[in-house]
Amino acid sequence: MKVDRLVSIIMILLDKERIGAKELANMFEVSPRTIYRDIDAIIMAGIPVHGTVGLGGGFEIMPEYKVDRKVFSAADLSAILMGLSNLPNIARGNALINALAKVKSFIPAESAKDIELKANQIHIDLSPWIGNRNIQTYLELVKTALQKSKLLSFEYSDRYGNKTARTAEPYQLVLKSTHWYLSGYCHKRKDFRLFKLSRISDLQMQEEAFTLRDYQNPQLDFAEVLEGLQTKIKIRIHKSIMDSVLDYCTYEHFSSDGDEHYIVNFPFIENEYYYNILFSFGDKCECLEPLHIRSEMKRRIQDIAALYKN
Repeated sequence: MKVDRLVSIIMILLDKERIGAKELANMFEVSPRTIYRDIDAIIMAGIPVHGTVGLGGGFEIMPEYKVDRKVFSAADLSAILMGLSNLPNIARGNALINALAKVKSFIPAESAKDIELKANQIHIDLSPWIGNRNIQTYLELVKTALQKSKLLSFEYSDRYGNKTARTAEPYQLVLKSTHWYLSGYCHKRKDFRLFKLSRISDLQMQEEAFTLRDYQNPQLDFAEVLEGLQTKIKIRIHKSIMDSVLDYCTYEHFSSDGDEHYIVNFPFIENEYYYNILFSFGDKCECLEPLHIRSEMKRRIQDIAALYKN
């Protein structure tokens, strides 16, 4: 008995006043006996399906069980379809397909074209142009482990490239700023950890299942913490990298410096991550002040140049 066929039959019954077993059998290319078994399963699930025999007979869901299509406005349906259609690929399974079919069953024929147009006005594609092609495979593996409560083993690299063997109980997949993370209980650290998927290698699902622990969603919003740590430095940038710099601050931080350049009050913390951000702008960015950060940039540039002397 296929679950997706049962869901499809329910959707058809919600959409039609009455339909015969033979017509359903032809739709799904199964025997009428299979349809009768499916209907029994649907009734056992608590959905009140009524059957009538004779000319014009068939199956129907009791009218009081059906949802009035007018409960959703065109704007409501457009918003729901937009959200469901733009879910990342990892969420695209039978559950999403069935949810989309259910929502579409509420769309009146005369409004279908307009609602589809509005639903397609925003498109979100989180797949990378280039990058780690293992991510999608790992996402599917983590998703399976989540569903089956199975342990995951892998090697994990910290930001300095040091690798450690880990075993973790998976509890959640997290998408944060285009990066995927696994939130789980790490057996090595004896605590919950957030693992960046791009730093994971040799990911394997174990046969061993685990008992669920009390779990709280990881903290993902550090805006207030960062604001307390950041200071403003002054950088001069060429207009060609404005788009890249705007990933870290707003246009209110910019002031024109001639036709080709801008002076930017750039949010900065004195650590490797932020120095690397400045270096990512290449020769289109110059740190003007404070002096000690400018001097540190110069020292690092000299170290890089020394690597290429020979």
